[in-house]
Amino acid sequence: MSKREQQRKKKEQKQHAAQQREQTRQVMTKVAMFGVAPVLLLFVLYTLFSQGRTYSTVEIADNDHIRGQVDNPVTIVVYADFQCPACAREHQTMTQLWPSIRDRAHLIYRHFPLTSSHPHAWTAALFAEAAGRQGRFWEMHDTLFATQAIWTGLPDVNGEFESYALQLDLDLEQLRADLESEDVVQKVRNDQRGGNSAGVRSTPTIFINGRMLATPSRSRITEVVNEEFEDSAAD
Repeated sequence: MSKREQQRKKKEQKQHAAQQREQTRQVMTKVAMFGVAPVLLLFVLYTLFSQGRTYSTVEIADNDHIRGQVDNPVTIVVYADFQCPACAREHQTMTQLWPSIRDRAHLIYRHFPLTSSHPHAWTAALFAEAAGRQGRFWEMHDTLFATQAIWTGLPDVNGEFESYALQLDLDLEQLRADLESEDVVQKVRNDQRGGNSAGVRSTPTIFINGRMLATPSRSRITEVVNEEFEDSAAD
């Protein structure tokens, strides 16, 4: 076989090998599309639907915690973190302000635990939700904010939170079971997901009929509540 023929044969072999590699790549791509893609799609759909629905700042969920009369035209939604010092101050502000606006508004608390900076925030949220299963959400909510300076520096808060539960006359066995409940965990997660969708980036963030107010003053809250109330009366 001449040298030229040898070169031609090697060239043909290289071309053939390249064609085989391309065919293999195409087959693998099809396998990925028709094999992996449906599995991935199913995983995404499962994740979306298993997480549950989130609610906007002008909607009320069946499992929302509401203070005041729902028929009042002004909706105040607070996204907060029980370990956040600014949230504790907001809570004091709202507590002082509430008697003067309760005839016009209703208040909804939603969880937004910032676990990267507040390691006990998630546990506190779960305890509040579990207390809510026994009709004591707002009592636990108020207690956690009132005692924030006591428990925020503890290495383990479970015992401290259980002592609050006993003070509120809660059934500890039921509380412990509810802390592990998927519904309780999902409630906190969905509140946080809803907050992310609404543009919450820090706590506390307040929405009044959908208007975002980040760490507002008492006078600003009153001003916006009055504006929204007057607008609703004019409609």
